[in-house]
Amino acid sequence: MEPILSKQQIADLLAAIKAGKVPLDLDEDYRDDHFLACTPINLFQMAQRKDEQTRIPNFDIILDNFCRNYSISLTNQLQRTFTLTRISMENCEYQEYLAKRKVPGAIGMLNMSPLQHNSLLVFDRQLSYSMIEVMLGASTELDPLQLDRPLTTIELSILKTAMRDACVDIDKSFKSLIDLHSTLVKIENTTRLVSITEPESEVLVGTFHLKVDDLSGEIDLVFPAMTLDPLRDKLRELLMVDVTTRDTWKESLENAIKYTTVDIVAQSGSVTLTIDKILRLNEGDIIQLDYDPNSPLKILIEDQLKFNAIPGTINGRKAISITGVAQEGM
Repeated sequence: MEPILSKQQIADLLAAIKAGKVPLDLDEDYRDDHFLACTPINLFQMAQRKDEQTRIPNFDIILDNFCRNYSISLTNQLQRTFTLTRISMENCEYQEYLAKRKVPGAIGMLNMSPLQHNSLLVFDRQLSYSMIEVMLGASTELDPLQLDRPLTTIELSILKTAMRDACVDIDKSFKSLIDLHSTLVKIENTTRLVSITEPESEVLVGTFHLKVDDLSGEIDLVFPAMTLDPLRDKLRELLMVDVTTRDTWKESLENAIKYTTVDIVAQSGSVTLTIDKILRLNEGDIIQLDYDPNSPLKILIEDQLKFNAIPGTINGRKAISITGVAQEGM
């Protein structure tokens, strides 16, 4: 441990600094010799990133649910295999996000009733043109379009269907938190025509990578933080809700099994024959069964012996009356 300076030594050091006897600037050679190459760290930004995880807790679960739901919807709707993967989730100011997306493709403004404030669904330009090709039935063997221009009104109209489908899947993703009714308000090709909050307000941005065949691009979901604040407590409890939901799988399976149909066979006897004997069977031949008419029938459920029964008739139709559960080995 380094020795601590005394009061007198500190006073002498300050006096020497004021007199210019002790330089405050390090020589470049001294810097090179005593400091390793390193990257500066912004501690404020690190603290802010940590806060992002607690400001809107567990929201990544909602975004991952959207990935699963939307990829299935697109696959079913367009008969192509779509893969949607979340690649990031971050907080930033709204104006900062708009600056990043200077050249977007299609921007859908979504109303998320009953939550306040609208949200954005953004397809980047490459994905927008790729989606239009897929929706119009273009061959997968064609090279993707590389157009350096804003989308036209007709092209934006084509993409409305894909964005309306996304609204349905957003509602499904929020189902465990709130009964949401998302609708597409409008679709634009420039950020100047969409405003969901003040420029300095905080937004949460989920970014996804969408791939279909050899075509791919990015999708952004942009939510004002004020919109999600009322859901913070429910989001915090979301993991417990998921655990409870998983615990009900047993009941769900039991209920589903109750309505599953099975084959039931009342077996009076059985016999083993060779293929040669079967081939030589003719009309009128008698096959003797190893069966005592006074013994109960064997009731097989999906080829498994379960019950014993006696034969009879009801209203002129053959029937069986179960006498008990069959014993193993009988």
